[in-house]
Amino acid sequence: MTQYAKIEAAEIPERYARGWHTVGPASQFGQEPQKLDIFGTKLVVYRGDDGQHYVLDAYCPHMGADLSDGQVEGSGLRCPFHHWRWEGSDGKCDDIPYAKRIPAKACIKSWPTLVENNLLFIWNDPEDNPPIPEQKPPHMEECFNGEWTDWVIDANTIHTNCRELIDNMADCAHFGPVHCAGAVSFENVFDRHMCQQIMSGTSPRLAGDEILTTVATYYGPAYMITEMQGELHGTEIHSRLMVSHTPIDTESFVLRFGVMVKKIPGLSDKQNQAMAEQYVQLSQQAFLEDVTIWHNKVRVDNPILCDGDGPVTRLRSWYDQFYVDIADVPEQWQERKSHALKAFNPIPEHRLAAPPTPEKLPEEEPA
Repeated sequence: MTQYAKIEAAEIPERYARGWHTVGPASQFGQEPQKLDIFGTKLVVYRGDDGQHYVLDAYCPHMGADLSDGQVEGSGLRCPFHHWRWEGSDGKCDDIPYAKRIPAKACIKSWPTLVENNLLFIWNDPEDNPPIPEQKPPHMEECFNGEWTDWVIDANTIHTNCRELIDNMADCAHFGPVHCAGAVSFENVFDRHMCQQIMSGTSPRLAGDEILTTVATYYGPAYMITEMQGELHGTEIHSRLMVSHTPIDTESFVLRFGVMVKKIPGLSDKQNQAMAEQYVQLSQQAFLEDVTIWHNKVRVDNPILCDGDGPVTRLRSWYDQFYVDIADVPEQWQERKSHALKAFNPIPEHRLAAPPTPEKLPEEEPA
């Protein structure tokens, strides 16, 4: 009998990763409550009169009204149905207009929030432990020093489990067929809650005839920043990419892809803006090529790997630490581990036939 590979994919338990998840630019969340479909449930987010962002479970435990239809009052939220007031900082009901006594059980979950790098983050932990201080997303000076463009962020809903996205960190071989980029060197580093991909290679789209270098770092399970150095119209381009995902449920997640570009001295504001828009567009084109693959592939728990593949199994084991109780996280991930791949992955000929050609920067108008 002929032996052949049979794909295995176990049912995914309904548990969501422990860690910080961004839900977009902090500026898009104001005093008008907004509903979020994430972590297999519904939450409501708003900014209180004190300027702080608060996130609560979305449904009132009194009679089930949707709190996102309510009204912000101070740092709390008034239910639209019976006007019970829920405090944002701890989720407790602190006022019922028609009651003399507030029930002891009148409390809903208040989710820890953080604003960093102009993004709003929500902390998820199935055990309801407070945020782990050393896992706070690192501060990016690029967001504040005026030398870089603002984030340009695109959001897409991906209909698969978010672990499919994580595999990319160790998948060196897909860069040629999918992105028209050939890896020359490739290394993964695993260090506690962080995973890093260090790569250099060719990319006609993002580096022209030069070498593209990238350092991509996951800070926890759902937030990655890439430091990238490429080329556009013969000019060296420095950019920062942000990839984040927030699970809707076990079979879908919202994927946010953000780009910021360092302004080039000597160019006018108009030229810098045009340069940034072009490079953002090219970066997003490359990223959407991954999205097409994810939308059409199946999950494989038992991949058949060759000697030219990256450390996929080790990567998946590292990522598992966010899905177990904190007491059960293996000690091995407290030690720094690295894996350098020696294989060279060229760009297939058919992908070199018509590489994307960016438009020229606009000429300055005469004064």
